[in-house]
Amino acid sequence: MLVLVTGITGQLGYEVLNCLQKRGIPCIGAGRKEFELTDRTSTEKFLMRTRPDAIIHCAAYTNVNLAESEEALCRAVNVEGTRNLAMAAKALNAKMLFISTEYVFPGEGEGYYETTDATRPLNVYGISKRDAELILMEVLEQYFIVRISCGFGKNGNNFISTMLKLGREREEIRVVRDQIGSPTYTRDLAELLCDMIVTKKYGIYHATNEGVCSFAELAQEVMQKAGLPAKIIPIASHEYPSPAVRPKNSRLSKASLDRAGFCRLPEWRDALERYLAEISA
Repeated sequence: MLVLVTGITGQLGYEVLNCLQKRGIPCIGAGRKEFELTDRTSTEKFLMRTRPDAIIHCAAYTNVNLAESEEALCRAVNVEGTRNLAMAAKALNAKMLFISTEYVFPGEGEGYYETTDATRPLNVYGISKRDAELILMEVLEQYFIVRISCGFGKNGNNFISTMLKLGREREEIRVVRDQIGSPTYTRDLAELLCDMIVTKKYGIYHATNEGVCSFAELAQEVMQKAGLPAKIIPIASHEYPSPAVRPKNSRLSKASLDRAGFCRLPEWRDALERYLAEISA
């Protein structure tokens, strides 16, 4: 089986390609140098030449705030780009794994969202990911949709790397306290995706590190584990206005992983500790 990984210059694509290579699974990685995702002809030519049996689609437009003013670009990458890949996958009878987001949900209440719950995204980025999910389900039968939250990894910028930078520059950092969810370490997630892609256990999954926290709690844990003196000031979302509306409840149920026999990811504090060790090594 040959696996194509898109978005290999990003945090997750980088880890997935490394994981496949370490496991000895034949794979090829692709970024914008290899083909232009938003161009159907470019996408088809690359896939027809390489003829993968499976695709792990990590490439995406992920700037949630900027998407509000760059809606056309966001949709071109996340929606039309996914459609182009899905159509090529269908022609090759290849299976496809798509990375989605907790932002497909409105973030109401305090319960855990199940994979079967109705989606109702609040921002442009979330809408683009929801629409891409619908395309995948319409075009393909052999698909995996994996919703994650607050991804962080070695190869790129993320919330934790931003907190580390600010923690070295400031005495105090204001961070929202009323947006609750679970961070996702891309190294842990990559292991799960590699487990998943070799199966036929198709469907929708939620995959984040175990446990939940607010962004303020996560930031505080970063300061403590990194030995930084900056004080975290918890604030309400309305005190930190941003272009994109963000869900307050991003708790995701992992029952889908349990039913399929996949291992849950480690607890988020454990993941954070390993990530900090990785980037300081």
